[in-house]
Amino acid sequence: MEKDEAELAKMGYKQELKRELGLMQNFGVSFSIISVITGIPSLFLYGLNTGGPSVMVRIEAILNLAFFTLLVGMAMAEVCSAHPTSGGPYFWAAMLSKPKNAPLASWITGWFNLLGQVAVTTGISFACASFISTLSTFKTGFVPSPNTQIGVYAAVLFTQGLLSARLQSLFGVRVLHYLNNVSVWWHAIGTFALVIAILARAPTHQSGHFVFQTFIDGTGGWAERASPAYVAVTGILMAQYTLTGFDASAHMTEETTNAAMSGSIGIIMAIGVSALLGMYLLLGLLFSIQDLDNTINSATGEPVAQIFLDCVGEDGAIVLMIIVIGAMYFCGTFSVTSNSRMMYAFARDGGLPGSKFFAYVNTTWRSPIRTVWLACTLSFILGLPSLGSAVAFSAATSIATIGLYISYGKFDLAVPIALRVIYHADFVRGPFHLGIFSFPVAITAVIWIAFISIVFILPQENPVDSQTLNYAIVAVGIVITYSFGYWLISARKWFAGPVKQIAGMV
Repeated sequence: MEKDEAELAKMGYKQELKRELGLMQNFGVSFSIISVITGIPSLFLYGLNTGGPSVMVRIEAILNLAFFTLLVGMAMAEVCSAHPTSGGPYFWAAMLSKPKNAPLASWITGWFNLLGQVAVTTGISFACASFISTLSTFKTGFVPSPNTQIGVYAAVLFTQGLLSARLQSLFGVRVLHYLNNVSVWWHAIGTFALVIAILARAPTHQSGHFVFQTFIDGTGGWAERASPAYVAVTGILMAQYTLTGFDASAHMTEETTNAAMSGSIGIIMAIGVSALLGMYLLLGLLFSIQDLDNTINSATGEPVAQIFLDCVGEDGAIVLMIIVIGAMYFCGTFSVTSNSRMMYAFARDGGLPGSKFFAYVNTTWRSPIRTVWLACTLSFILGLPSLGSAVAFSAATSIATIGLYISYGKFDLAVPIALRVIYHADFVRGPFHLGIFSFPVAITAVIWIAFISIVFILPQENPVDSQTLNYAIVAVGIVITYSFGYWLISARKWFAGPVKQIAGMV
């Protein structure tokens, strides 16, 4: 504990948050936010329409088992070990830049990370609300509407905010320790039980040819207008969105013991375990599809729910839906928690409007309660376009993926992994490092992030109109315009990057 506080003091910060989490709890936060049982069911329909089973399985294998995402995580873990603080990527950007460029690098990275954090919470909690709405139609005459959907969404965010803020104010960060343990086991056992149940009870199973060879273009004709490769590339979103949020381990380091190692190992463990569990879940779902057309065009609106109904009947489907919804709810709660830590750290350094108000820590329980509610409010606002757009949900997940991965390392925005490459001679390693593999891993990670950042702003449905526009480009454009514009107009005059609370030796 004293060593962690001394390391934090070197970076110029006081120990304000309660440090009670261990390695497994740090891993558990990222594992719960990655939540393959959230990401895959949420975008299963999207995956079926953008390439179908063959692309879903191959992309999942390439991204997860060929380690593209793991390479990003490893490069990020190395930086996390050198600078274990709640600020995460935006703090690293400042530390890895030349002093004259540090404020701008920190400013831009912070705003992209904030965008990604908010969008991730939006995607998770909106999916949870959608599955709750779907479940409410089982054995009832209830028909969800846009108004009831947004009402459920608001209720989900509100209760997640209560869990993250109110319970912490009553019981401190220790409550996260217990919720974390429950969440990890819920995800692990729930995913295994779900797949076993549908495979065991499915009347028939799809062939290996169907799962590994079937290509579907449900985009409205992009395979003809562009090429099948275009459809497959846009299909990357499901796998890549599922494996986002692992920076949570970094944002929780000020509450983690042995942070310089635990945060880094937590990142890598969360990606590796989630990749294997995700492939297991995806294969189980695909082999259990009974009627492809009925699954894609399911009256429930959720192909995964239709698979449950076809395999285990309505009563069994209710149980499986509860497992999925529970995982989504845990996932969203920890996303709000991680989001609030990033916002708190950014506000502490003056990066947010109203920073003095939001850089508040409850003195009794040492928890940033105000940024919890800020995270919930912004996520609710970002989810509102989903009421009137056919692709708004996938756009929100694109925003989440672009925002988080750009903040992890895209070259032209001068952020951590790219800066690690550019100024590699000045980088001071922490206890976790990659040795001779450090440089090639970081370069590969930057190239991959640049690639997906372009892919996820491409149109996903044809023809492109107001209903099918991928508005990820709009949200990303707003953040670029705001962050650079406000920097040139005002922030460059007063934002100095991470602010030392005490004399440190950064």
